[in-house]
Formats: sequence, C-alpha cells, structure tokens
Amino acid sequence: MADDKKIKNEPSHEIDTGLVRQLAEILKETDLTEIEVERDELRIRVARELFAAPAPVQYAAAPMAAPAPAAAPVAAPAAMPSDPATIVARSGEEVKSPMVGTAYLQPSPEAPPFIKVGDKVKKGQTLLIVEAMKTMNPIQSPRDGVVAEVLVGDAQPVEFGEALVVLEA
Repeated sequence: MADDKKIKNEPSHEIDTGLVRQLAEILKETDLTEIEVERDELRIRVARELFAAPAPVQYAAAPMAAPAPAAAPVAAPAAMPSDPATIVARSGEEVKSPMVGTAYLQPSPEAPPFIKVGDKVKKGQTLLIVEAMKTMNPIQSPRDGVVAEVLVGDAQPVEFGEALVVLEA
C-alpha cells in the first residue's frame, strides 16, 4: 500500500504529444495566442507569437498607387471646395483637433451643448471635448470671437488637424 501512494504521487514526466498537437490546432482555429491545460501535476502551455505582416500592406499599397495618377485629375476637382459659400463660411479662424479621438459637443448626454452657432465665446472657453484613450480633453477657444460654424457632430470621430469649429471676430 505504501508503494501505491508513491506511484500515485509521482508526477509523470511523459508528455502527451497528441494533446500538444490538439492544443496547437485549437490555437490555429481560434486565433488565440496561448492556451494552457493542467491535469493533476502536469501543466502544458502552448503559445505562439503573432507577427505583424507589413509586407502585404506594402504590396497592397503599391498597386493602388499606380492607378491613382490616372484617376487623380478626375478626383482632384471633386476634393477641392468649389462652392463659394463653403469658402466664405470658413473665412474665420478654424479651431482644429490637436489629436485623433471622438468629439463631444456637450459635457454629458443630458447637458446642453458647450456652444451653438452665433454664440460669443471668450479666449479659453471650452468649445467641445475630444475623447482620446478614455481621456476627455477640452478644446478651448484660442481667442474671443463668435461661433460661425460647428463642423463636427456629437460623438463623431475626428482626425488630428481636422477643423472642428470656425470662429469669426
């Protein structure tokens, strides 16, 4: 009986290669990066590294760049603002986003917006908020002025350098 306890308590040093292959197959099928199985005192961990594949992105970009010059003369006029009203509407100072994020026009869903078209604003007054990485960043007026146009909608994604608000004197 003492021998039986000794045999039961000794960990088996044999590795079940079939189990390892099954775990590796599960990683491949599910796009997991690691999986771990524990049975009694045996623990098997299978992991794989994910490598970024910059080469396909480069290859995809090259063919797309070749047709672009042929289409550029057609696309360029469409991208240029040809409507004089658009040009006049942006004759004031554009307040641009200092970061990529999500623009919010009010401090909370129930609250009124920070600004409306026609509002007089003071230098340093919050015009809107840009959320980036769970941080709320107030976008402040660079000077005193009047809100001529609000160029973004509430909860709209914005890019770095994108015009958010137009201020006039």
